[in-house]
Amino acid sequence: MDWYRAGVIGDVSEVFCFTNRPVWPQGIQWPAQKAPVPGELDWNLWLGTAPYKDYVDNLVPFNWRGWWDYGTGALGDMGCHIVAPAFQVLGLGYPTEAECSVGSVYVGEFKQGYFPDSCPPSSHITLRFKGAPGKPDVKLHWMDGGIQPERPEELGPQEVFGDGDNGTLFIGTKGKMMCGTYGRDPKLLPTTRVETVPQTIARVPGADITGHYNAWLEACMAGYGSEKEKALSSNFTVAGPLTETVLMGNLAIRSYDVRRPRADGKFDYPGRHIKLLWDGANMKITNFDEANQFVRRTYREGWSPGGVGRWSFVTMARG
Repeated sequence: MDWYRAGVIGDVSEVFCFTNRPVWPQGIQWPAQKAPVPGELDWNLWLGTAPYKDYVDNLVPFNWRGWWDYGTGALGDMGCHIVAPAFQVLGLGYPTEAECSVGSVYVGEFKQGYFPDSCPPSSHITLRFKGAPGKPDVKLHWMDGGIQPERPEELGPQEVFGDGDNGTLFIGTKGKMMCGTYGRDPKLLPTTRVETVPQTIARVPGADITGHYNAWLEACMAGYGSEKEKALSSNFTVAGPLTETVLMGNLAIRSYDVRRPRADGKFDYPGRHIKLLWDGANMKITNFDEANQFVRRTYREGWSPGGVGRWSFVTMARG
């Protein structure tokens, strides 16, 4: 943020975010064989708001991430760690457009598998944002499943891109910079470039992650709207739009699998190969209404929230 505010890389209009996730099963059929519930697990409580299904092996405690009823796939799992630097540096808000391409699983020759309960094995999502005042609009790319953007020309052939498996790349009018997961190890490109700029952003006290834990706890005790809360590196003014952005990307992914039956027994997929237009204020897709079925979930009986609003959308992820 200090480099960007000082104009070191100029104005940024394009960002690439990438990850090797998922590192759990995705693009698969829901298991047909139910399993006995472990004695230490309250299955009904774990399901919470999600539709009731019989317990199956290989779901808890980790692989739930790959199922839409419980998780939000690679983007939901890692977007908060990899897209967040772009939000912080560029001052992004709600996206206005989204489009995607999705990796397919084939179960036979020219026979594409259809697994609407499961997140896809890979995806490339492009989101567009209005720029901060005085700054250009921003195009943000999300790439998962191990797919990465082209290596920057300024990066040496033996130098690691991002942190290897994950990273964020900023392309500016005067240069480029990158970082790894969590915004760690930021570098200007080429990596030999050194710029000393005034510090405009307060650092979190503490030399390691413990400092962030302490800052969060102190903000909780001080309360929402307090100076402690406002000083958090990812307070609600950042985390709210960031979470909606992650879920907006997943609206594009889920729209990819919307299908309509045809008279010949085959299906059309009207949500593919189009751009979704997002009305952030009213929380709806304006040009493909079938996508809006994924904005809010139907809560299981006995688990309905006290009210329905923006945060019912934002809290669709379990973790």
